Amino acid sequence: MNITLVIILVTVGVSLAAWNNPALMSRWIMNPYQVMNRGQYYRLLTSGFLHADWGHLLFNMLSLYFFGGFIEQVFAYLFGGNGGLYLIGFYLVGIVVSDIPTLLKHRNNPSYNSLGASGGVSAILFAAILFRPLTPIYLFFIPIGIPGFIFGALYLAYSYYEARRGYGNVNHDAHFYGAVFGVLFMIVVYPEVVPQFFDQVSGWRLF
Repeated sequence: MNITLVIILVTVGVSLAAWNNPALMSRWIMNPYQVMNRGQYYRLLTSGFLHADWGHLLFNMLSLYFFGGFIEQVFAYLFGGNGGLYLIGFYLVGIVVSDIPTLLKHRNNPSYNSLGASGGVSAILFAAILFRPLTPIYLFFIPIGIPGFIFGALYLAYSYYEARRGYGNVNHDAHFYGAVFGVLFMIVVYPEVVPQFFDQVSGWRLF
């Protein structure tokens, strides 16, 4: 069993447990006020294993399944036998880093909560796009695949715009900063990916 599947199984297990245990959900959810005023920094990480409902959980875990395996192979190539450990660290740091802007923005709002693996999943998704920018990405409501580099640009623009608007219950900041972290990390550990990315994109044609 690969590391990606282990992460998925653990996340599903924790989410199910929290749905059946409101005290666990309350204790582990990301609440910036509790983090800043009571020093409960563990919430930055534990909230990444909680989800609001089946739709939220399935969307994140399917995305992780389709792209996590590839990044796991990349890390095995880059780091050898330690590739699995790097994947775990990359994913967990992505969750934490993506929550920091939310922590700062809502630190004085005791009623604000957020949860989900979107930061870590976005980090993995955008790391994969950096290596394979022409791979089509399919959305549930669009039957035609969108090349990864185009999807990535639209995703970042939309997440940034919605985060600035501040409406709704979706933590768009986590999506945006998780994606940025994933790209920057891969550039630091494997700089060659940048010219490779542009070589692939320059050869893309719509027709």
